[in-house]
Amino acid sequence: MSAPDGLRELLLGRIADVPDYPKPGVVFKDITPLLADPAAFGALTDAFAGMCERYGVDKVVGLEARGFILAAPVAVRAGAGFVPVRKAGKLPGTTLRQAYDLEYGTAEVEVHADAFEPGDRVLVIDDVLATGGTADASVQLVRRAGAEVVGVAVLLELGFLAGRERLEADLKGAPLEALITV
Repeated sequence: MSAPDGLRELLLGRIADVPDYPKPGVVFKDITPLLADPAAFGALTDAFAGMCERYGVDKVVGLEARGFILAAPVAVRAGAGFVPVRKAGKLPGTTLRQAYDLEYGTAEVEVHADAFEPGDRVLVIDDVLATGGTADASVQLVRRAGAEVVGVAVLLELGFLAGRERLEADLKGAPLEALITV
């Protein structure tokens, strides 16, 4: 599902392109102008909360770091719990950890081992879907913790990086929804 035209234009108009960041040749998608606009941020939160209602979500997962900013208000609006998926080593207590491949090397994300009740229905939210590695690792973590991934939702999908193809194989039929694809 993509955003209706009015919402798409509202959101796109508040995402700034920052050329050559964090390295030459990369165009960074800066969502801070969107977050600073209460109408745009509220509309985004409503769109994601609507997905939660459609899928009967119990918990909303936010991916570090900008996914936290998006997922937490969605969870509140949808009457669901919020669960952060963090970079390895950032959570206290017993955690589950999942490695994933980067362009040059690997990284790991983790979640509290007791973050979900058996059978919880979970929507994973992030700001940008690029190569799909972090989202894929998060989907695997949620399942290992005993919960059901009912979908992945992102504000912006960078279609040219083919993250959807990587992620859809592991979603096992659960939808991947991008409000905007470029």
